[in-house]
Amino acid sequence: MMNITGKKIFIVCDSSRSLLDFRGKLIEKMQIDNQVYVFTPKIEQESVRKRLQELKVITYESKLNGSNVSIMSDLQFIYSLYKLLRKIKPDIFFPYTFKPVIYGSFLAKLCNVNLIAPMLTGLGYNFTDNPNSNKWVVKITRFLLKYSLQPNPRLNIIFQNKDDSQRLLDLKILNKKHQVYVVNGSGVDLSHYQYSKPSVTPITFLMVSRLINAKGIKEYYDAAKVIKQRFPKTVFKLIGAYDDNIDSISPQLYQEIASGETIKYIGQVDDVRPDIEQSSVMVLPSYYGEGVPRCVLEGMAMGRPVITSDSVGCRETINPEPENANGFLIPIKNASALASKMTYFIEHSDDIVNYGNRGRTFAKEKFDVNLVNSELFKIMKLKD
Repeated sequence: MMNITGKKIFIVCDSSRSLLDFRGKLIEKMQIDNQVYVFTPKIEQESVRKRLQELKVITYESKLNGSNVSIMSDLQFIYSLYKLLRKIKPDIFFPYTFKPVIYGSFLAKLCNVNLIAPMLTGLGYNFTDNPNSNKWVVKITRFLLKYSLQPNPRLNIIFQNKDDSQRLLDLKILNKKHQVYVVNGSGVDLSHYQYSKPSVTPITFLMVSRLINAKGIKEYYDAAKVIKQRFPKTVFKLIGAYDDNIDSISPQLYQEIASGETIKYIGQVDDVRPDIEQSSVMVLPSYYGEGVPRCVLEGMAMGRPVITSDSVGCRETINPEPENANGFLIPIKNASALASKMTYFIEHSDDIVNYGNRGRTFAKEKFDVNLVNSELFKIMKLKD
């Protein structure tokens, strides 16, 4: 039975996996007094479909490919989204990730939606000064974002870190007229990711990430090779999909990783908790483009120290107070700095537990999903 009394909330995303992984608790909370609709690429996981049905979320599926440029598929998506906006007539429109934000914000204004709350979960390489970026793609992406996010009293823009909002101000995509809000990432469910004492025999480093260059896969692999020579018993694991993406690692690097000589490559998993439980330290040497990396928050919640980059989004996950440090920040694209911090934890294994405990505390104080969702409810003018 549809909930008629509350508001109609329309969520649009570019990945069905992210719906429950990143927004599950938010959707549950929204659905209590409102009716949630989602427009998502094909739902491959039966468990996701089943959970959305249990929650009585009304679901539509798209053919959107969020990672690649395809004019035909994008036009098809725009047309389908326009039709759905006209049909649903939502009170609140909540798109997240790039294409849903760009196309959706523009269409929602066109359809006079009362409150439009696009969330940018990381800017990606089209908003860095990366010399390898395709100049035309960068220009078009920036132009489209600026056009779709033109100031409007019904538009509340959400970021997951301050650096991203500042970057768009610097690029003059946003200005002082925009209503901008910053939340602490997607948050982490501390009851789902429960503390467990880190395993230190053998010492195991875990990286959870899609196999794309910007995540620092090569640096992880290179650092692992260096460490293996000095500490051959150390274990390195990598979880994540090797899929079709503009920035995917080269087939040659993939083959070297998949061979299993240096890194144990696990592929994509539906539940990372067992692997975090068997790990000692979480690693993410990402270059740029993160909102706040979810995999790091999951590791922190389960009491794992972190080695990550001093880059946008990632730096948010390390407590800046030295006495409460829960890990290390390293320069981007620097495998030797990564190897050096890994060596620290190998040689000071007691600190793995200490840093991990502080990480769990930091996650509770700053990244608890309930705190983040309360903030989002305020931004969307929903009854908490």
